[in-house]
Amino acid sequence: MSGPLRPTWSGPVGAYVPGRSPMHRLPAGAALVGLLVTGLLTVVLRGPVGALVLLAAAAIAHAVAGLAARRTLHALRPALVVAALAAGWAVLTRGPAHAVEVAADLLALVLAALVVASTTRTDALVDVLVRLARPLRHVGLAPATVALAVALTLRTIPLLVTTTLETRDAARARGLERDPRALVVPAALRAVASARATGEALAARGLGED
Repeated sequence: MSGPLRPTWSGPVGAYVPGRSPMHRLPAGAALVGLLVTGLLTVVLRGPVGALVLLAAAAIAHAVAGLAARRTLHALRPALVVAALAAGWAVLTRGPAHAVEVAADLLALVLAALVVASTTRTDALVDVLVRLARPLRHVGLAPATVALAVALTLRTIPLLVTTTLETRDAARARGLERDPRALVVPAALRAVASARATGEALAARGLGED
């Protein structure tokens, strides 16, 4: 009997986990549409009940996909921190009900994105983005370049959050958690270094050249 399937790196969006669940068999276009609908519903639905329903739906999709809960919780740690901070501010400004709505909407969207990235191969997602971007050819934009930019953006967001949290922990270890410069300056430098490294890697592969 074979062992558990291990996550494999599949490109800039995230870690694809091979599987045979209904979520894995879903076409990439349908997965992206579902993610888009989830994002729209977080805006359209008002109140904590609707937000909690969306979060429950994302959790059900996660269960159907058969993803490991421990790995998902690890990936969600930055989002949980941001959700807690946003909820705390919402409690102070608009009350507990709005705090629940804000936190649940954020976690539902992040969890849905994680499920899509974990069950849909990156090359399939990029192919869909290339097809969607084809009309941009008429204004001088290459569809493949647009799709790559979107994929890199999706990967960069969690990296920036993780970098900020690591910088905060380092500042706290030095007793400088109250000094904004100890957080902002190192985080900015690490973000720029990461962007330069990504740019150099793309240039080495001839991407972005005429």
